[in-house]
Amino acid sequence: MNLGIVGQAIGLFAVTNIDDILILSLFFAQGAGHRGSARRVVLGQYLGFAAILAVAVAAAFGATFLPEAAIPYLGLLPLALGLRAAWQAWQRQGEDNDEQAVAETGPRVLEVAAVTFANGGDNIGVYVPVFATAGVGGMSVYAVVFLILVAVWCFAGRFFATRPVVAKALSRWGHILLPLVLIAIGLLILVEGGAFGL
Repeated sequence: MNLGIVGQAIGLFAVTNIDDILILSLFFAQGAGHRGSARRVVLGQYLGFAAILAVAVAAAFGATFLPEAAIPYLGLLPLALGLRAAWQAWQRQGEDNDEQAVAETGPRVLEVAAVTFANGGDNIGVYVPVFATAGVGGMSVYAVVFLILVAVWCFAGRFFATRPVVAKALSRWGHILLPLVLIAIGLLILVEGGAFGL
């Protein structure tokens, strides 16, 4: 195995996924105290990232499942999820117990996967040329390293979400932060991609 490719894969993953640690921390905080929620967050993250990899690998071989013009519209996924979470937080604002303000079951697998995939639309654009020039062997190394690093990212997100100071802040403000972050990500993807002529 070429250590140079491994190092490049680590760097590429870190640069393109740094924002995922914040999102994962918010998802882990949202699921705190709910049985199985950590497993759902990890599964959703893997499912979303596997979809990113699948699209990038296919595009590197010349297949295009998503036309390039459609990628900016992936911002509609986190935007819709953020608006939904904001609506739910607003509906619960009168409840006495802040702990009850958190979603009753924590984040769902498909929600996490959708946010991960939508937030990774720009990753696809970066990965495709790298994969196309790396060849099958190099592409396999990238994929393996990326999938290992998804676990590291999940661990880091959970680690941050469970630090006492961070956990207290996220339990108090997470129901506001998660919708804001999702809406911001959705708008950023739409605006940067020029969706709707923006």
